Amino acid sequence: MQNHAAAEEILRKRKQELQHRLSGIDASFSEPAPADSEEAAVEAEDDEVQIELGVSGETELKAIDAALKRVETGIYGVCLHCGTAIDEKRLEVIPWTPFCRNCAQTL
Repeated sequence: MQNHAAAEEILRKRKQELQHRLSGIDASFSEPAPADSEEAAVEAEDDEVQIELGVSGETELKAIDAALKRVETGIYGVCLHCGTAIDEKRLEVIPWTPFCRNCAQTL
């Protein structure tokens, strides 16, 4: 995936998907709480899951934004720790990764 334009397109698409998912999570919190205590308990559990998904999504968004900046500056695909090229297969699986496999395992 040395083609930075292709990487940028993948990153932007994933960012858009995450933003859409996160806006859905935000919208679910604006719904009124159920009056029934059993339903309220289920709703509370659902809220916890939604919060975790939101936190995970926000973390991934930050990583994607950082990767997009690396694309803009021309250092996308280079490990930020050791400076070697990140394997193309790794970038295909985790296009926002800032580290090569070796550094990711040791950090």
